[in-house]
Amino acid sequence: MSIGQSTVATQHVRANLFYRGLWFSRQPRIGETLHTTTTVEALRENSRRQDREPTGLAVLRITTVDQLQRTILDYRRCAMLLLSPGAGPTGRDDEIAVPQSRPDAAGLFESVADWDLGALTGMPSTSVHAGQRFDVLGGDVVSSAPELARLTGNLARVHHDAGAAGGARLVYGGHTIGLAFHHVCQALPDIVTVAGWHACDHLAPVHEGDVLTSSLTVETVDSHPSGISALGLQVTTSRMAAGGEEEAVLSWSPVVIVA
Repeated sequence: MSIGQSTVATQHVRANLFYRGLWFSRQPRIGETLHTTTTVEALRENSRRQDREPTGLAVLRITTVDQLQRTILDYRRCAMLLLSPGAGPTGRDDEIAVPQSRPDAAGLFESVADWDLGALTGMPSTSVHAGQRFDVLGGDVVSSAPELARLTGNLARVHHDAGAAGGARLVYGGHTIGLAFHHVCQALPDIVTVAGWHACDHLAPVHEGDVLTSSLTVETVDSHPSGISALGLQVTTSRMAAGGEEEAVLSWSPVVIVA
């Protein structure tokens, strides 16, 4: 919903490049109302070519709060946008790189600080350690893409109109991330929630009907006095390319809370 609400600024998006520093300050409850403010922090025009319409990059700061103005999310998104028809050179050349961020060990558990964590520690758990790798068996087909875009309020035309996307609708980036998380849940079934992520890069476009597979590596393990843990993961999601070879479409580094 937060990403969808930010698309008032990116209705003419061509692609989303990355998300940075997305950490939950608290976990929203069912029935709460979310409101998002989107601020343009940086703009850079891409090099022009004869074979494509001129585009540029915009770094957006996205802040989402609940009905009591409590912060839920505060993160950055980088979108590639079409320039206005006939627009001359903009001269915009801002730095668009956003550093990856990670809270300290205590901050990783901030979003579940008001939960009854003791009630979670009796759940069956899977023993994991840093360096452990999982290759998730099987894949997931990308389906119901425009339905999800509508459900989340995403206004970007490329997710709804094949003509705007150059002949085939692009899948909303949150859809790809959601399928990657489904694969993470298959590998780590004792997940309680997602604390956030350092970075999330879209490496290639995804279209409806693609089959996505994932592998993940546990990079860090942080323990909480209650007995739960925060696992820092590196997730790579791929699709089967036309030539039969795998093509990476997502590089994602979430932190998940496990019991």
